[in-house]
Amino acid sequence: MAKELNEDTSFKVSIKSLVGIGIGMATLIGMYFTLQADIAEARTLPEPPAPEVTRMEFDMKDQMIRQTILTTQEDVKEIKEDILRIEQKIDKLN
Repeated sequence: MAKELNEDTSFKVSIKSLVGIGIGMATLIGMYFTLQADIAEARTLPEPPAPEVTRMEFDMKDQMIRQTILTTQEDVKEIKEDILRIEQKIDKLN
């Protein structure tokens, strides 16, 4: 049996519940207006300039990377030669 809602229907809510609901609503409304103010402020701020990478800067970085690779290759060759010499010395000792 479902209860019917009409003019005579009543329900009880304590003062404590009403105060809690009021505080909750005030908090939500305050957060909404704060958010709206932050959005309005963000709209007025200038946009940061787009980073521009010039052709010269790109070429210089590319050249630096290529030079680093070549230097690393030379270092690896030197290390390989050192390892061969160490192996030869170990073989002589055995």
